[in-house]
Amino acid sequence: MSEAVSTKRGKARVRDLVRCAHPKQAVLLAVAVAVAADLAGRPTREFLLAGAAVLTVQLSLGMSNDLSDLKHDYRAQTPRKPLAEATIAPSTVSYWMLVLVLVSVPLAFYSGSVAAISLLITIPVGWVHNRWLHRTALSFVGWVVSGALYPAFLAYGGWGGGKHGSAPTIAMTGAAAAIGLCLHLATSLGDLVADNKAGARDLPLRIALRIGAPRLLYVTVVVSAVSAACLVVAGLTVGLRQ
Repeated sequence: MSEAVSTKRGKARVRDLVRCAHPKQAVLLAVAVAVAADLAGRPTREFLLAGAAVLTVQLSLGMSNDLSDLKHDYRAQTPRKPLAEATIAPSTVSYWMLVLVLVSVPLAFYSGSVAAISLLITIPVGWVHNRWLHRTALSFVGWVVSGALYPAFLAYGGWGGGKHGSAPTIAMTGAAAAIGLCLHLATSLGDLVADNKAGARDLPLRIALRIGAPRLLYVTVVVSAVSAACLVVAGLTVGLRQ
């Protein structure tokens, strides 16, 4: 009986840890980058490792987000937040966040040193966002900056250390930055009530308080469609690299 209980508790801890990492968002972005690398003509081993590098970076940033939002989520009683519900210790999440960061470094450098730096810069950008900007009117900054760095990760990508490829085009960088803003709006929609209850005033909430949540949803859909179209047009015309 005790062994069964121990196994159940172990599974619950893993489940809670995965929830803290925001896995859906991480997997979505990792798959998108892997597909983009594949479309850019990268060999299988390269686009798979590129996706794996992005996955580990995003999972670590998801944990950083929940660690930074611990008090906020507790005050708002945000559901499905293991840290706020005290079902997992902050020290456990911090440990695995650092493990993911360490794993992401060699994975990123398999795509080349310049590409790796472009991706790994998104980690401190994400930390600054989660710690200081996430609940303010500047909440969009981290998303936009990170989005703009992903074309560089792809454009400079190759195999092994050193510099590969060339700089990304301005059009692709701008379109990716716009996609970052759209992701910020989209991922914030479900948290508007909890954010308002906890006293946050991030950009999506400020907009929602002015025009209403239904209109914000409409704006998000329209802006996302336009940004995605611009990304596709840029890819088919000017391309990824200069």
